[in-house]
Amino acid sequence: MKPAGIVRAARRPEGWRAPGPPPAGPGGVPGPGPGEDLCYLAGDWRILQRLDGHRWSLDDLVTAWFAARLLEGAPARTVLDLGCGIGAVLMLLAWRFPAARALGIEAQELSVALARRSLVWNGAAGRCRVVLGDLRDPSLLPPASFDLVAGTPPYLRPGSATPPSRVQCGPCHLELRGGIEDYCVAAARWMAPGGRFVVCQAAAHVERVLAAAAAAGLGVEARLDVIPRAGKTALFAVYGMRRRGEAGALLVHAPLVVRDPEGRHTAAFRTLRGEMGMPS
Repeated sequence: MKPAGIVRAARRPEGWRAPGPPPAGPGGVPGPGPGEDLCYLAGDWRILQRLDGHRWSLDDLVTAWFAARLLEGAPARTVLDLGCGIGAVLMLLAWRFPAARALGIEAQELSVALARRSLVWNGAAGRCRVVLGDLRDPSLLPPASFDLVAGTPPYLRPGSATPPSRVQCGPCHLELRGGIEDYCVAAARWMAPGGRFVVCQAAAHVERVLAAAAAAGLGVEARLDVIPRAGKTALFAVYGMRRRGEAGALLVHAPLVVRDPEGRHTAAFRTLRGEMGMPS
């Protein structure tokens, strides 16, 4: 008999209470199977992941948080996550906007299956779903349907790096099904009038992002550079976009520094975690 997967224990300060909408709990949904774990995400929401595969990360968290910040005055009613993977950004946004209906598009069947199980576990399957498909396919969804479109594209062109050997990870790192250009085109196609597109990309690719946005008819109005540790260079940047003609002047926010020189989380990052339902 194969051993079951791992259910990760919560690591929380004494007295800390999880904010946000509570999950439904297992409710007949199988827990983590062999080679999987069930980890905390936002509040009491959890996410299923492969131990040997793609796992949610800092760029997912900051992208979802930046999107929530940009829309805090007018919460999104409909959310689309392009290339949603195992559903981290999708679920972070669904947790942050509990009245929103959210949809993810993902091309890897293994990731789709994990995301769907996580949605059921969190009691969000009634308002969130994941479609198996390629985000470059315009027939997947009706046009101009979403208040908020999000994406965390891969950063590397095929041939520029050795493909990862871990399951799921190749398309998450290499642009096997398109890069920032394709994500901008898809966002422009499915974003409703007045909607926003929030996307991350390697910090060195600023000019590429600006060109991709312009080619898709989008304007960049916000940028946040993310520095992993004080004294280091930016690792990636998150962008807020609107349709050309709707976008305001570009605002470059002060960089987000994740850790101080001693490796401790900065006050700014602790605040971010708190706003996304995570203990400091």
